[in-house]
Amino acid sequence: MSDESKPRASWRPIEEIAKKLGIRPECLEKYGNFKAKVDLGPSPESVGGLGRLILVTAMTPTPSGEGKTTTAIGLTDALNRLGRKAAAALREPSLGPVFGMKGGATGGGKAHVVPSDDINLHFTGDIHAITSANNLLAAMVDNHVQFEPSCGLLDAKNVTWRRVLDMNDRSLRNVISGIGETFNGIALETGFDITAASEIMAIFCLAHDLKDLKDRLGRIQIGYASDGKPVTAAQVKAQGAMAALLKDAIRPNLVQTREGSPAFIHGGPFANIAHGTNSVIATNMALRLADFVVTECGFASDLGAEKFFDIVVRTGAVPPPSAVVIVATLRSLKFHGGVKLEALNAENTEAIAKGFENLQKHVEIIRLFGLPPVVALNKFPADTEKEERLFADLCRRENVRFAPSDVFGRGGEGGLALGEEVLRAIEHDPRDFRFLYPLDTPLADKIETIATKIYGAGRVALEAKARRKLQKYESDGFGRFPVCIAKTQYSLSANAKALGRPRDFTVTVTDASLSAGAGFVVAMCGEIMTMPGLPKVPAAERIDVTDDGEIMGILG
Repeated sequence: MSDESKPRASWRPIEEIAKKLGIRPECLEKYGNFKAKVDLGPSPESVGGLGRLILVTAMTPTPSGEGKTTTAIGLTDALNRLGRKAAAALREPSLGPVFGMKGGATGGGKAHVVPSDDINLHFTGDIHAITSANNLLAAMVDNHVQFEPSCGLLDAKNVTWRRVLDMNDRSLRNVISGIGETFNGIALETGFDITAASEIMAIFCLAHDLKDLKDRLGRIQIGYASDGKPVTAAQVKAQGAMAALLKDAIRPNLVQTREGSPAFIHGGPFANIAHGTNSVIATNMALRLADFVVTECGFASDLGAEKFFDIVVRTGAVPPPSAVVIVATLRSLKFHGGVKLEALNAENTEAIAKGFENLQKHVEIIRLFGLPPVVALNKFPADTEKEERLFADLCRRENVRFAPSDVFGRGGEGGLALGEEVLRAIEHDPRDFRFLYPLDTPLADKIETIATKIYGAGRVALEAKARRKLQKYESDGFGRFPVCIAKTQYSLSANAKALGRPRDFTVTVTDASLSAGAGFVVAMCGEIMTMPGLPKVPAAERIDVTDDGEIMGILG
């Protein structure tokens, strides 16, 4: 049965949630009683200065994840319980993972956002709008190739733009389109990615406003001319219609946590081939309205936090965080200490001590950017007092702030110790934020800097194809872009089996791609799946709806 953990009758009308932030009713476009899009208009008369941003990241996770979203939501509730004016700014779930492995992505237990079923499914239609905009561009590209093949603008053999679908469907990864009669188009090898992997999703989450969105859409590279020059969406006159499809979607969505804290849920790009955080528009709006804003980044700090700092903060739309929460679990420490997944519930202090070096590295990463870290121990039922005492001792030896967190089981009350520790870090710990590299550094050097300083690699090897592409991007004028490295999330290295804290390894860059509209270069380390497949037993098998319309089986 669908479990919102608290009766719908206890949820507050969205107007009441908006009032907590000083948002007037006329600024809301309601989608029922409990969700709305927010448009503050051009005048910020109802807002003050920017609040303090708190970023939630994690140590290298187990395959089941360590609970970043749940922790972010529970921390928001805890801050409000402590008398602070706090809001969350989080990503929208994708239908692919909801029906695939995760079964839901709105937090868990007593720390989740509501209405979770709506948020996990179609919500306000943002992801559908992004899907439509992406596929409109694909249709216009094919149309251009069909009717103007001799103009020389776009070489049919060098079209790079793909279609997307917000669903896990491995059969669509590689397809041939346009087969049959000539009026069906020109036969081309192409394929589908999941919508979260579309460059338009990344653009959507990095754009400052509608004008910036349209400008970025126009800069998307759709392929190359026969002379090798890049061709953009603006050259096929697609950016205006694409922006029209997104003009409503770009407004942030306001919902509430189970305890009634305001939460903005908006956008959700991949955390591998993109930056993996919600829209800067939503985060900026939250910062203008609340004193403290809790947001999260994708995967662990080596991927998500680094990209948040070097890509998202560089947009100028959001400030550097005032503190960074690193979510850890005893399960993950044991996993990185060599314990098999099936044995993680058994007490094992030796493995915790060994696996702690992984967490040490993530603490170092946050400090490398000049920010104060706070470790949150996300508690699980199998955790023992002996293990928790060892964890506390290890954190003290590392001289890092830490606090237990039981927001899954106790909601905001279970996050009070974490909230207090985060506030102490903000008020007392030194901050001297700095980017990892200057933008005028060559692309290959940026990759090497990330690999050696963040991952702990000994060297970087560029395969020939990747080197050629990076050189071309620089010659085409994109050398000042930041780099987004796509690698496995299950290791600090690019080898998913290298657990703990690997040292002196080689990171091999196999390929590269350009996200000209989003404003970064992607360096691929191994094969990164941009269209996932369903697992052997997908979550969709347990999801159902009763005769009276109640959804069952979605986690939240």
